[in-house]
Amino acid sequence: MESTLKALRDGESVLDLSPRSTVSGGVEDVYGEDHATEDQLVTPWNFSVASGYSLLRDPQYNKGLAFTEKERDAHYLRGLLPPTITSQQLQEKQLINNIRQYQVPLQKYQAMMELQETNERLFYKLLIDHVEELLPIVYTPVVGEACQKYGSIFKRPQGLFISLKEKGKVLEVLKNWPERSIQVIVVTDGERILGLGDLGCQGMGIPVGKLALYTALGGVRPSACLPITIDVGTNNEKLLNDEFYIGLRQKRATGQEYSELLQEFMTAVKQNYGEKVLIQFEDFANHNAFELLAKYGTTHLVFNDDIQGTASVVLAGVVAALKLIGGNLADHTFLFLGAGEAGTGIAELIALEMSKQTKTPIEETRKKIWLVDSKGLIVGSRKASLQHFKQPWAHEHEPVGSLLEAVKVIKPTVLIGSSGVGKTFTKEVIEAVTSINEKPLVLALSNPTSQSECTAEEAYEWSEGRAIFASGSPFDPVEYKGKVYYSGQANNAYIFPGFGLGLVISGAIRVHDDMLLAASEALAKLVTEENYEKGLIYPPFSNIRKISANIAASVAAKAYELGLATRLPRPQNLVKYAESCMYTPVYRNYR
Repeated sequence: MESTLKALRDGESVLDLSPRSTVSGGVEDVYGEDHATEDQLVTPWNFSVASGYSLLRDPQYNKGLAFTEKERDAHYLRGLLPPTITSQQLQEKQLINNIRQYQVPLQKYQAMMELQETNERLFYKLLIDHVEELLPIVYTPVVGEACQKYGSIFKRPQGLFISLKEKGKVLEVLKNWPERSIQVIVVTDGERILGLGDLGCQGMGIPVGKLALYTALGGVRPSACLPITIDVGTNNEKLLNDEFYIGLRQKRATGQEYSELLQEFMTAVKQNYGEKVLIQFEDFANHNAFELLAKYGTTHLVFNDDIQGTASVVLAGVVAALKLIGGNLADHTFLFLGAGEAGTGIAELIALEMSKQTKTPIEETRKKIWLVDSKGLIVGSRKASLQHFKQPWAHEHEPVGSLLEAVKVIKPTVLIGSSGVGKTFTKEVIEAVTSINEKPLVLALSNPTSQSECTAEEAYEWSEGRAIFASGSPFDPVEYKGKVYYSGQANNAYIFPGFGLGLVISGAIRVHDDMLLAASEALAKLVTEENYEKGLIYPPFSNIRKISANIAASVAAKAYELGLATRLPRPQNLVKYAESCMYTPVYRNYR
């Protein structure tokens, strides 16, 4: 991946520490939240000590009916609450029961967002304790529908909206956000939301959802997270004609106007929050995603989850699957449907890991990987007309027009879908790949569920129960000929929360490909024999905070090894250190 991006940077590497950047800034735990034990008292600071009605309206400190008698006296809450005092556990039990009553997934999403905006700690406690049940609600697939209807369900701001109207004033806009100690920013321009296309300003649901997972799964403090949407317009005619659309009503800005706004944004972020703030690009269109990563990868701490996060989680699944399908990574042939930022990012990281294992040049290992786009198999004769990120995959071969034909001639052992187009792994395709392999590895990665290349049921039935299957969105277990099959979820949420935590705890100033490989290897090692017996190639989400701590430790270790970490001295036990830094959402006692 770095080799591809270096070509766009005129050979500059993230390890060169560009003179265009300066090492400065950084985030400290100003109020001592990270260092206080659960038993220690903390002060509920706002701009002054929060009390009375304002305390109940402050999601960071509100505990609802869990305020003690002493706290009710000290903070002027008498009469503002019913007399009963409940525990956080009872509140959690009541809320999960209420959420389960809703039949419509979007109603569950709205209930969770309402909770986040009124009682932050209870929201994260609920999400952590019921992560497998609630993850599909606060993130994919339900967040896709939420983004489509964001204008209709919008109530209050959950992040910053930076539009072309703010050009020249972006630094002032950043200073309007009430929190000063920001460690992670997730930013989108809404042009390619999941597999749903251009949703403009309504893509804000993605940064909000991602950062909720940074906290719940990775333990980054909520107050250190900032969701941002950059609104440069939309080309979605339906939204432009929707009276409830909340964004700029104009066609997307491109070229110099777009670049200047992004440049101002990136400069303002570093100026306001320092060198060590992580900027995660999310759901940018292909042409901008690669360019932004190449442009700012040597000057800022940037990470693109669609390119790098997806690649890392898929590589982890492939490495883990080797125990089920046999052989080493270099023994397998890979065929992708989809050659956008996700597909090429995954392909590049697999080639990089293969190169590392075999000590073979990456130009050679790429030849084990083939990609199919909307025009057919990517081959040498098409190279002149290909976008730059597709060109490394243009191998010498006769033109092939369809995925089915490509399966028959390439004979892949691993079939990966990242096309964003549903139902493209047809019965004929699955049967063809099964005829070549005893245990084909089939990864249908596109989100949301409606865009998945095939369902778990289809994969198992058409392969006669022989496929090892994982998908981007969750599927229920499938019973086929008396046997129950469990499919894994190749969800980026396995990687990016722990990856980000590792960057934060090490004080890293750049992201390097070796960190992505370290994260993949750490995740693959956490798959147990019990998981393998069920056909799973990912560990259960119920252990996600432990998984994130291990990934964070591996990423931090690599940052120290590469000389990119600034938090010194290096902790001796990075796993324990990562766990000690993780936010815990239990209620605190107030003075």
